[in-house]
Amino acid sequence: MKFVGVDLHKQTISVCVMAEDGRKRTVEQRRSLRCADVAGIRRFFEQLGGFQVVVEATSSYEWFLLLVEDLADRCVLAHPKKLRVIAESKHKSDKIDAQVLAEFLLLDMIPEAYRPSPRVRQHRVLVRHRDAVQSQITGVKCKLRYKAAFYNADIASLFTVRGLAHLAKIAMSHADRFECQALQDQLQFLQQQLKAVDQELRTFAETAPVAEREARAILATVSEVGPVTTDVILSEAGDVRRFRGAKRIVAYAGLDPGIRESAGKGKQLSITKEGSRLLRWALIETAWRLVRKTARWRQLFERLWSSTGHKKKAIVGVARRLLCVLFAMLRDGRAYRLAA
Repeated sequence: MKFVGVDLHKQTISVCVMAEDGRKRTVEQRRSLRCADVAGIRRFFEQLGGFQVVVEATSSYEWFLLLVEDLADRCVLAHPKKLRVIAESKHKSDKIDAQVLAEFLLLDMIPEAYRPSPRVRQHRVLVRHRDAVQSQITGVKCKLRYKAAFYNADIASLFTVRGLAHLAKIAMSHADRFECQALQDQLQFLQQQLKAVDQELRTFAETAPVAEREARAILATVSEVGPVTTDVILSEAGDVRRFRGAKRIVAYAGLDPGIRESAGKGKQLSITKEGSRLLRWALIETAWRLVRKTARWRQLFERLWSSTGHKKKAIVGVARRLLCVLFAMLRDGRAYRLAA
């Protein structure tokens, strides 16, 4: 059995092939291959025979794994942050990185990263595109409000029909009017894009497998969890059964507090914010809605606010509790219900 470490870049890949003879580990081959030479990469791995391969979870790993996974006995996706030995090495090169990956694979010491299924990857593309479009809409609206405020003419209903008519009547300079019209055209285009991606997400949900349909139905039992939040949770978290416990998914969302410990003394820091930013945003927004509209969650928020002295810390605590509840619901297949 051969063990192959791959250091993947945009233009090239550096490959190190290792084997073990008794207790002796030897490097059998080193190669640098161009990413554009897909046929050459395929031929190289075909001639290896039985092998396992490891590559770090960079932004562009998927094409490589799809290319070689039918040839490999095992494909491993390495977690780049947990594999600190490469990042912290004083002597760092593509060859060394590939060899370290190969050695760790041979020793079965690779910290593995999650590789989403094809459906989850497609779902993420749509959900993250929607988030990007919504962010652009928010940015354009802020610019239009600033433009109106510059002439002391901003109103709360600026983006209604009446508000846009009001905006058109403001006496502006020629340059400001030109920019204002361009922003309105951009806003109209982005709103059409938002409608299109919302329709695409609804169509995507209609083709969901049974497990996903069940998960959607379970999340729908929480009064303040709507379609957007449901899509974010299901796309960003994937199959929640991959998490061994609530602490794991809380850490994945970046809602767990950091800890600094020295000489037996520990201090809790602010949340790590590592992991899915979009999942963290959806949970905090949902937590605010629950706090405003349900007595039980408001009581939890007020208790946390009283103990921490900060609203933001309290709402993060509520979001963390909410994620634990949603995780238990999805793991056990149970609908939401208030405790007696």
